[in-house]
Amino acid sequence: MRATYIRRSAVAATAVSLALLVTACGGEKGKTGGADKPTGGASAPAAAEPAAKVLTAAELESAVIAQGDVKGYKVEKPGADDITKEVSTDKAECKPLADVVSAVALGTPAATVQRKVVQEPSKDIKSPADAFNVSAIMDSLAAYEGKGAEEVVASLRAAGTACAGGFTVTADGEKTKVLKVTEQKVTGGQEAVGFTLLSDMEGTPMPVKIAVVRQGGTLASFSVFNLGVATTGAKDFPLPADLIAAQVAKVAKLG
Repeated sequence: MRATYIRRSAVAATAVSLALLVTACGGEKGKTGGADKPTGGASAPAAAEPAAKVLTAAELESAVIAQGDVKGYKVEKPGADDITKEVSTDKAECKPLADVVSAVALGTPAATVQRKVVQEPSKDIKSPADAFNVSAIMDSLAAYEGKGAEEVVASLRAAGTACAGGFTVTADGEKTKVLKVTEQKVTGGQEAVGFTLLSDMEGTPMPVKIAVVRQGGTLASFSVFNLGVATTGAKDFPLPADLIAAQVAKVAKLG
């Protein structure tokens, strides 16, 4: 994880929140996708699966979440400044976690695609805190040949155990100390895994959540930062369960 990613996420989320805070005038509460109801335990791979289809770059483009697919989110392509170029960790076994947080593809995918997604706050805003209770998400799809996707999920499970006590990330030259790693329950696809990484952001503990869902030979990865935690001191926030489910469903339609 890196502080730069969190700052950029905060800027994106703040822009959306301020826009709705200014224009909010009541009305029905919008669907923000904050519930974790679809999650409830890490799913395991099936005992035997047929050979997975390797999606092409064009197929990933058609499968990635688009504006309007899920109500309550603003979706756009990430800019050059949103992309991390180099990630390293002081413990090699922890790099898969750092890669997901930084939205860097794990392993050797045949094709990848990304979208930057910002959750819109409820239109029924009663306080500034309501406006800032939103998440900024990097949604990444990666297609793998053979057992590549399964191997990545296995490496993440191993990293979650080996790195529970923390590690240090260096991303594009900037160091961040991860204080601890805890399991974040996620379900979906043929197997899924998730974690909360609590990091030291200039003396303040700051959580970032990650979720990775495998559907065949394709991985849908999500790195999630919540602006409300940064601005109000909240201790926790939910994964965008509706966004994750919609993304996995789009991938599943392509095989």
